[in-house]
Amino acid sequence: MDFSIDIRESRGLRTLHFDGRWMQGAMRITRPWDLELEYTQVMMACLLMRDESSFPRNILLIGLGAASLTKFLYRNCPLAHLTVVEIDARVVDAAREHFGLPHDPVRLNMVIGDGVDFMMASDQTFDLILVDGFNEHAHPGDLNSLPFYQACRSRLSNQGMLAANLIGLCRGVKGGFAHIESAFEDRALMFPQCKSGNTIAFAATAGVINVSLDELKKKSLAFEQRTGLALLPALRKLEMMWPASHSL
Repeated sequence: MDFSIDIRESRGLRTLHFDGRWMQGAMRITRPWDLELEYTQVMMACLLMRDESSFPRNILLIGLGAASLTKFLYRNCPLAHLTVVEIDARVVDAAREHFGLPHDPVRLNMVIGDGVDFMMASDQTFDLILVDGFNEHAHPGDLNSLPFYQACRSRLSNQGMLAANLIGLCRGVKGGFAHIESAFEDRALMFPQCKSGNTIAFAATAGVINVSLDELKKKSLAFEQRTGLALLPALRKLEMMWPASHSL
């Protein structure tokens, strides 16, 4: 990897950058376990879409960044085992030194490697796969491909879900979302674009998600009480696109 990794701090916010330009993650120093960036918060809407008693137990994250998603899931899904695939060992070192990435070999497995290669070679089954990997040009590379999303689906359990960050893709032609729709046979949903330009997509395997927006909003209130994360604003944006009675 021939790009630099920079850590910055301003007004209580610590951020991770590649080549001094693209922000890869952020942490509020006084609230290190919280999700600071809007798109990371939206990605956690996946936790509202399945029954809490059975989902998830085995989670895969592709792309570490500042470890925001990893830390949130580690803390708020205490029964889950997490596998994180990060292509650059320097990012892992930065996350441990500056962003409080936990060291727990029992619950948290760190893999240094390419996310596409990992998916193509893996024989593991996951309940949740989160894709948030980019190079120094803020491009997902081969993570944005039909074969990759097909591999993701093949590695998900019957109640499994995918959450993907589609920043940098051309939304005018649906970008990587078209690949997700194809791989998951249209069992997919794209949330409204975040202010940062990130667009989050969700997809389900054979276990179709049958929950209305009204139900999601009710579940979000209990989720906020438990985790401190308010997902109601994101759901209200979604409601402008979908009728409240619509099931996903």
